[in-house]
Amino acid sequence: MVVRIIKTKAQHKAALAEIARLTRLDPARESREGLRLELLAKLVQDYEAVKFVFAKPDPIDAILFRMEERGLRQKDVARVLGGKNRASEVLSRKRPLTLPMIRALHEKLDIPPALLIREAPAEYQVLRKRDARAARGAKTKSG
Repeated sequence: MVVRIIKTKAQHKAALAEIARLTRLDPARESREGLRLELLAKLVQDYEAVKFVFAKPDPIDAILFRMEERGLRQKDVARVLGGKNRASEVLSRKRPLTLPMIRALHEKLDIPPALLIREAPAEYQVLRKRDARAARGAKTKSG
């Protein structure tokens, strides 16, 4: 197999097969096979980073996942979020995370801040011109 940038599924599959073959040989790091293995692994990593993009989880889903992972209950997270009521509101999505909460979640639960600093999607309503005029007319009549 000629080592080159991976652009297709077939090239990806061939590279994975070559990596498996080389891994079974357990080559020395600086040997010819070891360097080939390292290069192929990097090429596969780059291809997969582009082709297999995963959406970031919702901030609350990230908190719930970490709680499940560590066997934590809501009362355990309440200390981090500022009390039982606040924890309940945050975990039920009734209260947004604040910057101090995000810092505490990062420090205490090792949740990356980038996962927690996402706003809920805004809901937009597109009005046609005549609907917009009717809405403006209703406001002027009532106001």
